[in-house]
Amino acid sequence: MLAERLGISLRTLYRDIEALEAQGAEIDGEPGVGYVLRPGFVLPPLMFSVDELEALMLGSRWVAQRADDPLGQAACNAMAKIAAVLPADLREGLDESTLLVGPGTPISAGDAGLPVIRDAIRRERKLMISYIDADGADTRRTIWPIALAFFDRARIVVAWCELRAGFRHFRTDRIGALSLTAQRYPRRRAALLREWRASEGISAQ
Repeated sequence: MLAERLGISLRTLYRDIEALEAQGAEIDGEPGVGYVLRPGFVLPPLMFSVDELEALMLGSRWVAQRADDPLGQAACNAMAKIAAVLPADLREGLDESTLLVGPGTPISAGDAGLPVIRDAIRRERKLMISYIDADGADTRRTIWPIALAFFDRARIVVAWCELRAGFRHFRTDRIGALSLTAQRYPRRRAALLREWRASEGISAQ
């Protein structure tokens, strides 16, 4: 199912299809059967409101300062690409944005492993890690990473832990060695993420 592959709800999928049709896309099909996008449709150029641009700028500044270096650089590159196609007046407003990210305590521990963790999440690959738990015990675990959460003072990997046979949260500053395996975990990330949200009482965004 397309919605499951994209990790979105059916309501979101139908809404997106309606939005494409409203912009002139010719889409054949119907709910429950499937959809085919006829060739020749090109999305119109993106345009943002001032509030949307300020939200994007604030978000990119936060990522640039609080995420690991590769992700921070990616945020800066993305904003540069957006700025390059904006009209002059909006581009000037972007450069002069007054929404700033306040200073925070640097979080360096665990940074080196974040690109590997993100890669594992995207590719639905198992990770082998050594992990020091809250009691100071060093354990070896195989996990199925499904999400990475950024907090002010910590970064947390949400994963299914084979050792504990359940969902667990791993602080990246407590992860020692880690290695990406060639093994895909046996279930789709989107399904696991839904189950984790249900177990934690978190509604889907």
